[in-house]
Amino acid sequence: MKQALPRPLPLAGGEKISGFAAGMPADWRDFFALTKPRVMSLVIFTGLCGLLAAPVPIHPVLGFTAILCIAIGAGGAAALNQWWEADLDAGMKRTAGRPLPAGRMDRTSARDFGGILSAGSVFLMGFAVGWLAAAILAVSIVYYAVVYTIWLKPRTPQNIVIGGGAGAFPPLIGWVAATGDITAMPVILFAIIFFWTPPHFWSLALFVQSDYAKVGIPMLPVVAGETVTRRQILTYAALLLPLSLLPWWIGGAGAVYGTAAALLSGVFLALSLRVGLRTRHPDGDTMKPEKQLFAYSVIYLFALFAALVVDHWLLVPGSAS
Repeated sequence: MKQALPRPLPLAGGEKISGFAAGMPADWRDFFALTKPRVMSLVIFTGLCGLLAAPVPIHPVLGFTAILCIAIGAGGAAALNQWWEADLDAGMKRTAGRPLPAGRMDRTSARDFGGILSAGSVFLMGFAVGWLAAAILAVSIVYYAVVYTIWLKPRTPQNIVIGGGAGAFPPLIGWVAATGDITAMPVILFAIIFFWTPPHFWSLALFVQSDYAKVGIPMLPVVAGETVTRRQILTYAALLLPLSLLPWWIGGAGAVYGTAAALLSGVFLALSLRVGLRTRHPDGDTMKPEKQLFAYSVIYLFALFAALVVDHWLLVPGSAS
C-alpha cells in the first residue's frame, strides 16, 4: 500500500541547521566518523580483494598506495554525503548522533574535509599508480556524492538500485590498479556488488522505514509498500546466485571460489525467501528475518571476496595468469 510522504526537512546545502545544539569544536574522532568507517571497511576489503585477485602482481608499496587512495576517496565521499544530508540526518534516529546533526562540527569543515580527501585521493592515485584507476575512483566519488546523494536519493525509490554502482567500484579500481586495464573479471565483481546492494539495503530499509518516511526520503518500502519491497529483495537475491558463480564459469576463479559462492549465495537466497514471502510483518513483530538478512548480507560479501583471494593465491596460484 502506497503511503504519502510528509514534507521533507530542508535539504542540506546551506550553512545553518535549525535546532542543532552549539557544540564544542570537532576533534579527530568526529572527522573520522565523517568517513563512515564501518562502510569504509567493506570498501577497503573489496578493493583489496580486487587487487590481490588480479592476474598481474603489483609492487607492495604501490598496492598499499592504491588501497589507501580507495579508502581516502570513500571517506571523502562519505563526508560530502553527510555535509549535504545534515538536515535529513538530524531527523532520523539512526543518524542523529553523527557529528553534524549532533552539533559537534560546523558544516563548512565537513565540506572542506570531504573535498580535500576526495581530490587528494584521485591525484595521489593518478600520480603514484595510474590515471585509469584514478579516473574510475573519481567517477565513484562523484557517483556517490552527487548522483546518488543529491539527485537519486531524494527523488526516486530506485535510488539504491541505480546508486548501487557507487559501492561497486572498489574491486574494479583495485584490479585496474594492478593490471592497468579493464577485463571481464573486474566487471563481474562490480556487477556482484551492484546486484547485492538492493537486498542488502532494502532489508535495512524495511525495519527503519519510519525514519525515511519522517524526513521524506522515498525509499521503496515507504512509497511502494512492504510487499513490493520484499518481492524485489527476492528477485535480486535470485539473480545474485548465478551472477556470483560467473567468475568460476568463465575460468577466472577455481573450484574453491565456485563452491564457496554456491554455498554463500544459497544461504543468501534462503534468507531472502523468508523475507520475500512475507506480505507484511504483524504488529509487535521484531522483523527478525529482515535483520538476519541484513546482518548476513555483510558477512556474505566479506566471505565471497575472501574466497576469491584464497582461491587465487593459496589453493590455485597462477590459475588466473
